[in-house]
Amino acid sequence: MNNVDNISIKTLLFFISVFETQSFSVVARKEGVSASKVSRLIKQLEDALGQQLFYRNTRAVIPTEAGRIFMRYAHSITESMDTAQQELQDSTLQPGGLLRINAPVFFGQRHIAPWLPALSAKHPKLQIDLTLTDDFVDPHHHATDVIFRIGTLNDSSFHARIFGEQTYHLTASPEYLDKHDNIQTPADLAHHKCLVYKGSSGPNRWLFRTQGAEWMSFDISALLMSNNAESLLVSALKSMGIVLFPDWLIGDHLKNGKLVKILPNYETAIKTTPQHIAAIYPNTRHVSLNVRTLIDYFSEVYGKPLYWQVNEKHAFSKESVFYESHT
Repeated sequence: MNNVDNISIKTLLFFISVFETQSFSVVARKEGVSASKVSRLIKQLEDALGQQLFYRNTRAVIPTEAGRIFMRYAHSITESMDTAQQELQDSTLQPGGLLRINAPVFFGQRHIAPWLPALSAKHPKLQIDLTLTDDFVDPHHHATDVIFRIGTLNDSSFHARIFGEQTYHLTASPEYLDKHDNIQTPADLAHHKCLVYKGSSGPNRWLFRTQGAEWMSFDISALLMSNNAESLLVSALKSMGIVLFPDWLIGDHLKNGKLVKILPNYETAIKTTPQHIAAIYPNTRHVSLNVRTLIDYFSEVYGKPLYWQVNEKHAFSKESVFYESHT
């Protein structure tokens, strides 16, 4: 190839326009130049590449096979330039304007809303619209910029920043465990008072497995069912029964001993597929500065591991409560 280094972005843009319109004159009128200039630029590009890119006749300019191949590279180069230009522009700007956020109710109350004042102080030009709902939000039909979602991610038309994975814990208050029979296996739950979350698809299943085994569901006796997680949590703290809840909801209570982990040798869940905690946003060529700012901010806030996650050494278990109460 000759003089490839002299090919300009402007020449590539002319090539793409000719490829798409199959006409020198149409491109010339669009760009405000003569058709002979467009033809000359394409000829210079062909000379530099050592390849004929178009067949020319009186009715059309038709791409050759070499032209079709080069089109892919020309698109890639100009898109990369657009992206670089956008990022350079964003780096000189500040986040500002309306930023619409959607999140599940209790997760939003505990792990989004408390951190918004600091975000606002850092970026005072942002206007934040926070909507909390446990209903499924279809990002294709709802006007929102970022959706915090907990579940299995399967929509390839959206980008996602995964913060971590949701972990469930089977727990009860120390007072409840003092007054009831010991729980050795999940089957023992049939004889205990259980507090069960009931969503739009029905009561949660309580799933258990030992390391490497298959998930298994066990019959439980639901003393209380509710579609309100806060009500179930308050009832558990007041020793009404046993709950199976995610770490982000009960992590603090496990750390301070107000709730005690039961069956620590078993993994627990409500679904057999991993439940990710993530922020999803439209799959566009240029992600807005507001969206990037929000997601980067919460990625730093949540940390790795997620700040609410409970390490075994920080969680009270039935055995540790028994030991401490008898020493």
